[in-house]
Amino acid sequence: MPSLAASMDALRAIADSAPVAVLATAFADRGHEFALVGGPVRDALLGRAVTDLDFTTSAHPDETRAVLDAVSTNVWDVGRDFGTIAARVHGETVEITTYRAETYRDDSRKPEVRFGKTIEGDLVRRDFTINALALMLPDLRLVDVSGGLEDLLARKIRTPGAPEESFTDDPLRMLRAARFSAQLGFEVTSETRDSMEELAERLDIISAERIRDEFVKLLSARDPIPGIRLLVETGLAERFLPELTALIATQDDHGRHKDVYEHSLTVLRQAIELEHERRASDGEDDAAAAPDLVLRIASLLHDVGKPATRRFERGGVTFHHHDVVGAKLVKKRLRELRFDNDTVKRVARLVELHLRFFGYSDQPWTDSAVRRYVRDAGDELERLHILTRADVTTRNRRKAERLDHAYDDIERRIAELAEAEELAAVRPELDGEEIMAILDVPPGPVVGRAYRYLLELRLDEGPIGPEAAEARLRAWYAEQGGE
Repeated sequence: MPSLAASMDALRAIADSAPVAVLATAFADRGHEFALVGGPVRDALLGRAVTDLDFTTSAHPDETRAVLDAVSTNVWDVGRDFGTIAARVHGETVEITTYRAETYRDDSRKPEVRFGKTIEGDLVRRDFTINALALMLPDLRLVDVSGGLEDLLARKIRTPGAPEESFTDDPLRMLRAARFSAQLGFEVTSETRDSMEELAERLDIISAERIRDEFVKLLSARDPIPGIRLLVETGLAERFLPELTALIATQDDHGRHKDVYEHSLTVLRQAIELEHERRASDGEDDAAAAPDLVLRIASLLHDVGKPATRRFERGGVTFHHHDVVGAKLVKKRLRELRFDNDTVKRVARLVELHLRFFGYSDQPWTDSAVRRYVRDAGDELERLHILTRADVTTRNRRKAERLDHAYDDIERRIAELAEAEELAAVRPELDGEEIMAILDVPPGPVVGRAYRYLLELRLDEGPIGPEAAEARLRAWYAEQGGE
């Protein structure tokens, strides 16, 4: 944590920025309290980059709207019932929320909101002490009602009041504790952790969409693994991602002492490292790039099919077809968490393909095998490269080096064939119209079968030219009983 002087300089710079100064003056002129609150204050004090600005005020929504209408021509309701109004001020989008308190009924998925009267009352109801900090504007007065500054210095995560009351009011805060532990590298206090474990079932009242959003934020951390461990160890993961916790007791097929769960965390860590390395080698700004969520989910869940496919055979353990089973499980779980269809499709495809390379690693690759590998991976080829490399967690150095060299060779072969054959766009050398003209057939099943035959021919033999493709098509059609 930087010095107090440096932290205050950071906060003062935010307060002096054009949109913040305009807003602070506008609310003060109308007799309303106005403050920068929560994450921005925390991050400024920690010396972290401040990206989003959150504001709170004593003004009620209609009063907030009136203030904003005076300084902006673009004002809209984000959630009037929740006290939040947004506007564009000096080119920045800002959201201002009325002091409030919110609780959940035992059977409710949505919070009940009551507006508060003081900044102290608003801060006390917030999730954690490190977020219960406010900078009153324009007078630059720091308000800390629950020891948030001390917890920042101690790198601790705890609730302002009793954790059981906080988590009962909003169970999503338990997931936020795991997320902040990953994002900030802070430790959740034992009292807070115990309450997370005791109240894990309370998470069931939270909507799938809110759980998904919090899980995505956790996975997007530079190192999400501490947060994932906390979710699993407190039983929270069991409430929304039971396939992950099921991995703990599943011994892997190499007879190692670490379970599939530990292997999966290692794969995730290595995939993230490779993600950063690839960006650096491509000259991308890694700090500005969004985390590859599809890759991270696939890395964490690539082996979830193992518990269902575990068999004890000839003194060993097998997991035949766990890739296919895992893809189905992942697809079902991500849909239940309301992930978008594109993410579900991409993650499931990577899980389904993650073993493909290992089937070829002990024998020479043919051009046909390379083409099929690229064809099957499609747009996920780059992610499949990373996932496959990350999936090598053996402690046998010789085996690890052999697999690494083998995959180097595969990538080289793919690059060579891609340059020679436009591999990324592999398709038959005759299209549907040409097939119909050559065979003199109308649109229908015959054309589809002919197209698939020519695609297999292209994958097996590479480009052979339109004339040779036509001759092979006619011969195939004759064998099918065509004229």
